[in-house]
Amino acid sequence: RHGIELPGKEVCVVGRGTTVGRPLGLLLTRRIENCTVTLCHTGTRDLAAHTRQADIVVGAAGRPGLIDADMIKDGAVLVDVGVSRSAQGKILGDFAKDVWEKAAWVSPNPGGVGPMTRAMLLSNVVDRAEQLAR
Repeated sequence: RHGIELPGKEVCVVGRGTTVGRPLGLLLTRRIENCTVTLCHTGTRDLAAHTRQADIVVGAAGRPGLIDADMIKDGAVLVDVGVSRSAQGKILGDFAKDVWEKAAWVSPNPGGVGPMTRAMLLSNVVDRAEQLAR
């Protein structure tokens, strides 16, 4: 939807959870996406070495500000799906605020993947209701 070409891209997924990290890594290695995926986590030694090599970095670790601008290459695509809360209850993502100036494209958290998830869920519910009504 945003014109980001996936085939041949180097992707670093930071987070090994069963909701996003691991499944996304598998999806991106399918023939149609054809990405080379590095799956990292909060215990990865020299995480920055892996994220700096990636064309696309997905933050899915649930650690606020884990990935900062020094850890990404210029022009990287960043997708933040990591969710945690501050002491004040504010939702925080895995990327630090300084990444915006260095990245080519950022899907932030909050406001990025979450609204799209809800929109697609609603679309699927409507599609199914229409199928059942026929």
